[in-house]
Amino acid sequence: MSANQGMSAKTGPVRIGPYILPSNVVLAPMAGVTDRAFRMLCRRFGAGLAASEMLTADVRLWHTPKSRRRMDYSGEPSPRVVQIAGFDPLMMADAARRNVDAGAEIIDINMGCPAKKVCNRLAGSALMQDEALVARILYAVVHAVSAPVMLKTRTGWDRNNKNGTRIAAIAEDCGIQALAIHGRTRADMYQGSAEHETVAAIKAAAKIPVFANGDIDSPQRARDILAHTGCDGVMIGRAAQGRPWIFDEVNFFLRSGELRRELALENVRDIMRAHLEDLYALYGDETGVRVARKHLSWYFRQHPGQEALRDRLVTIESPREQLSTLLEHFDTGVHRAA
Repeated sequence: MSANQGMSAKTGPVRIGPYILPSNVVLAPMAGVTDRAFRMLCRRFGAGLAASEMLTADVRLWHTPKSRRRMDYSGEPSPRVVQIAGFDPLMMADAARRNVDAGAEIIDINMGCPAKKVCNRLAGSALMQDEALVARILYAVVHAVSAPVMLKTRTGWDRNNKNGTRIAAIAEDCGIQALAIHGRTRADMYQGSAEHETVAAIKAAAKIPVFANGDIDSPQRARDILAHTGCDGVMIGRAAQGRPWIFDEVNFFLRSGELRRELALENVRDIMRAHLEDLYALYGDETGVRVARKHLSWYFRQHPGQEALRDRLVTIESPREQLSTLLEHFDTGVHRAA
């Protein structure tokens, strides 16, 4: 299937420090989603980077099972990215050092999360209100580690305070080596449509790689946003939930101008099975089953007509029963790609 190629988009290699990414289409860090199992799945489908879930910079909280899992990136392909969040420059620098010592190859600083529990601690996107503090944090982290440091942020605090361009300039001055910009303000949360005019202005002023993030949910949309913003790459978040193969679809389209055929349902089933097995191995049986439920809901969102099976799968308590029910009852005889 040929596609309209009226807009040109960057598809060349992106370098972050010493690392040349295998693709300029990368996975956005998402709390409760981008655990090691999901990151490795997206990397297998061609994501050029896959950052960890946000890890607090307060090392006193790292003893919890959740934090320990977030710091476990054994077996992941290089470059391994850990995202940290916090408001204190010294704590952020210490967290970066400890993660690099543990094997992180790129540090990603979160100044994009709009969640109240993060912003109320003056972390995440709340930091955009204090540009001097932003500079102190970025400088401290960059000078604490030899690994390259990225920054993920938004276009501003609210629509009357779009200071994303100034934040980006501060970041570059401090030695940040790549930026990811979500095309919404903190006040927008995830509502409405992302606007990428501000992202384009940030990229026009920046000399470091910039990834556009926000509402990139198809190969055509990825191409159009790359062309519109001039960015070096795109970052995909929610659209990868239940569709980790979107990275393969986007990479293929950017290379060839052709759209991949829809995956056959037996392929989707096999992806789900492998993902569930990885979740059980990562979390253990009890937690693994619970974590699998949300991923199953996202997978089934892509395939209407399977609601009864989905509803059954998200109530099962046993990994063996959850997996066997999926394999026995997932209907691969309908809606199959031609």
